[in-house]
Amino acid sequence: MRRLQTLEREHKILVRFGAAVSSQTRLEPLLKLLADEVRQLLNAQRCTVFLLDPQTQELRSKLAHGLKALELRLPLGRGIIGAVAKTGRPLLIPKAYRDPRFDPSSDKKSGYRTRNLLAVPLKNREGKILGVFEVLNKKRGTFSREDCGLLQLLAAIASGAIENAKLCEELRDSHLETIYRLAMIAEYRDQEDTALHLRHISQYAAVVAENLGLDPGTVEEIRYASPLHDIGKVAIPDAILLKPGKLTEEEYAEMKKHPAYGARILENAQTTLLQMAHRIALAHHESFDGTGYPKRLKGEEIPWEARIVSVVDVFDALATRRVYKPAWEPQEAFRYIETKAGTQFDPAAVEGFKKGFPEILELLRTDVIARPASC
Repeated sequence: MRRLQTLEREHKILVRFGAAVSSQTRLEPLLKLLADEVRQLLNAQRCTVFLLDPQTQELRSKLAHGLKALELRLPLGRGIIGAVAKTGRPLLIPKAYRDPRFDPSSDKKSGYRTRNLLAVPLKNREGKILGVFEVLNKKRGTFSREDCGLLQLLAAIASGAIENAKLCEELRDSHLETIYRLAMIAEYRDQEDTALHLRHISQYAAVVAENLGLDPGTVEEIRYASPLHDIGKVAIPDAILLKPGKLTEEEYAEMKKHPAYGARILENAQTTLLQMAHRIALAHHESFDGTGYPKRLKGEEIPWEARIVSVVDVFDALATRRVYKPAWEPQEAFRYIETKAGTQFDPAAVEGFKKGFPEILELLRTDVIARPASC
């Protein structure tokens, strides 16, 4: 009877655990979720998730409770974690400091005192090591063989979720790289430092979106959709696009067509990311007061993504040297953005920019320091 109750309990735990982790396709949030769930289920003080880096053959702690920014790195085969990864077998250690395989260096780095621990391997579908689950310091007593068996079952579910998340990230990264390279086609003709400009627009738009309280998924989408804002410039003749002096009325009229060209390139997109890029490309030159182009949209008629990109695009244009002008001082460009709130720019987007300006300024300064001096 007791055995049946134990099996029923484990079944409920596994079902709930599987349901909790199966919907998460982002690796970092997944690892946090796994660590939180395992720590609670095993009644442990801490849970650490180590993933194996195939290139360096190191085990890295992607998430360790209580370690904050500290990352643990262990060579394969070193210490208890390294032994679990190398042999593929779990280890149950009731008294850590009495075990010769225990490496106290992690405790020294973190200021933590390990009493007992349980570590089980994370394996992929072919049985190869993905990493190690480690739980530390049972809150009551020490870890048991039953705990070890349960953690092995949880590790089997977790391994599948980790593999899926890695695959999703690889596909996402490939998709985003394609988008980034597409964006460079247009910017390469117009910018002295194409990659820097695209990085700025991406970073700054994400900072503003985050400071407006948007959810992480939406922040990520605008981060990767925003570099396509000027894709329509591929259709603008070089004589106009690269002209160092002031454009004539006819030339400026042609330049103002690039949002429509960009929208045409991106129209009928199937992914939400490219649909957002379409809205940004079409409307990032609209003004909040209705005086912009190409459709003279006003206020909330302008897609929110375009209102954000409008702010950061103008800021970066002002704060960066172009063939027709020197770079403005960042504070001067910031003050200009503030003066245009409610006319050229959405006041809410300007407020998000203002809140995130210290971070934006730091990103800009980092790029200036990293850039080699001009000859």
